[in-house]
Amino acid sequence: MNASDPSSEPEYISHLNPAQKEAVLAIDGPVSVLAGAGSGKTSVLTTRIYHLIRKGVPAHKILAVTFTNKAAREMRERLHVKLPDSPLPFVATFHGLGRELLQTYGTVMDIPRYFTIYDRDDSKSAIREALKALDVDPKEVPPSAILGRISKAKGEGQTLQEFRDKHGRESFRSRIVAEAWIRYEETLKREKSLDFDDLIVLPVRLLQNHEEVRLKVQERFSHIHVDEFQDTNELQGRLANLIAGKPQNLFVVGDIDQSIYTWRGATIDNLLKFEDTYASAKHIVLEHNYRSTKTIVDAANGVIEKNQNRKDKHAVTDNPEGEPITIHPSSTAESEARWIAQQAGRILRKGVVPEEIAVLFRTNFQSRALEEAFLHAGIPYRLLGTRFFDRKEVKDVLAWIRVALEPDREVDRMRAVQSPPRGIGKVTLGKLLAGKQSELRAADRTKVDAFEALLTSLREAAQTLVPSEFVKLVIERSGIQSALIKEGEDGQERLENAKELGTLASRHDGTPGLDGICTFLAEAALAGDQDEMDREEGKTGVTLMTVHAAKGLEFDTVFVTGLEEGLFPHEGMGNEERDEEEERRLFYVAVTRAKKKLILTLARMRRIYGTDYMSEPSSFLRDISPLLIHYDEADEYGAENIIEA
Repeated sequence: MNASDPSSEPEYISHLNPAQKEAVLAIDGPVSVLAGAGSGKTSVLTTRIYHLIRKGVPAHKILAVTFTNKAAREMRERLHVKLPDSPLPFVATFHGLGRELLQTYGTVMDIPRYFTIYDRDDSKSAIREALKALDVDPKEVPPSAILGRISKAKGEGQTLQEFRDKHGRESFRSRIVAEAWIRYEETLKREKSLDFDDLIVLPVRLLQNHEEVRLKVQERFSHIHVDEFQDTNELQGRLANLIAGKPQNLFVVGDIDQSIYTWRGATIDNLLKFEDTYASAKHIVLEHNYRSTKTIVDAANGVIEKNQNRKDKHAVTDNPEGEPITIHPSSTAESEARWIAQQAGRILRKGVVPEEIAVLFRTNFQSRALEEAFLHAGIPYRLLGTRFFDRKEVKDVLAWIRVALEPDREVDRMRAVQSPPRGIGKVTLGKLLAGKQSELRAADRTKVDAFEALLTSLREAAQTLVPSEFVKLVIERSGIQSALIKEGEDGQERLENAKELGTLASRHDGTPGLDGICTFLAEAALAGDQDEMDREEGKTGVTLMTVHAAKGLEFDTVFVTGLEEGLFPHEGMGNEERDEEEERRLFYVAVTRAKKKLILTLARMRRIYGTDYMSEPSSFLRDISPLLIHYDEADEYGAENIIEA
């Protein structure tokens, strides 16, 4: 097929620009696509997969890896529109892919077929118990710090033994980490569980150390697609390379300018050095921005081109010039928030729907003043921050489900037996977990026996019920439903949250019994930050969120708040060049969320952790051409201060 001859092109790529077409038609060998903000990369990915299927590649041999469950669902939905009557490719997050590989092939590493997944709270609880067993006070040595060290080591591919050999004698803290890790792994093994890091590191070891499995997986997936490749860590990049194998049909899409997760272990080197890894790789750049006005695109270019560690890319657009970028300084964080709420109200009165307005902030503490201002102004809003799956009632139901399926899960057993309370105290629990049932009083034994009988009945029901019915059964029989009803209106709202799990589980009702329930549990454990927005999709309101949470989203109007030196860019990020550049990338992400209107705000004084700080305007503001800016009226200091700063 001659890509330069329009008459030879399939109709389904006619809407694409030349660079997008080149990416879709490059179906053999390694390909890296540098995709700028708003450049239509998702359309390219889905059209390329559709093109592969039209060219005869079976859907089940195509793999697509995204970074959030939300992105994976959106890709499946788009593909379903293109292929309404056909099977779909395997689309998952990296952790979802890891779970699939371990469930399917993990028996060669003695990994059980039906393992459960520890979320971060589960892991911290297990580490806390490990520290207690070592006579270490968790208040002196925080479990979260120990877990962070273990997670970092796992993310670097280190085994427990390698960590002990390398760090075991360095310091008291390192020895504690090593000893706690031993007990943590024992807990995971006893409860037939894995943690998030295991879902990446173990599949890598599986494919590296077991050639027969590696060949099966390479045969299973002939064409691999990875979205947001700039956010992969070293192990995730290695996993993609292992699956690609000798055919090297690896198609990666990413934007170095939007790499904002190095603090999670992501490395832009996977994308920067892709051509070094694959000498025959084709490199394609998508520079046409379909999202934003020319003013916003020009401002974004001015910001990001200050970075050195990037690949050359200059966004262009055919969109209108649009409004100038507004900069509004305020005297305090509170007056900044009040002004933002007032402006949002004015925009809403012009007929803009609330969902098309977003207020972005660098750190979570900034949300307090904004929430108060929106409440006072009577403007509906939704705060994206507290995850649905972090709510107590939701975690209680999930604990009941997990312990019903796997009775050896001590963390879940302790949570379930107290949620709701059923008269089984800590002393009784301690004896129960220590295997000293014979020491229980008759009354306590009766309560324990009733609890165990309930778990047994739920376990039996799980064999045949569809997931949504099983969730409903757990909520009713556990006593969670009746306990929440007694709490009145607040309890009713929490009960609705618990019942929402049934809605989520119903996605897997096509697979009755343990397989469907385990898949639902895995989806719940892997839920990403933006899943909270999905749950509140029916609600209306201006969206308040961190810039990190906004990545991948777009809005007509975007407020970017707190543009003060030390806050955005954040203090402590100036010790290394890479850190300074990541702060600029984060600002670039914030700017490029806006389609029509971009408003940048700052405060002269901000209270942080109880102390008032006088601030200077962010250095990022000087990266935007004055020709693109409108300085709004300031209440204490004006445009001249920003320009001279």
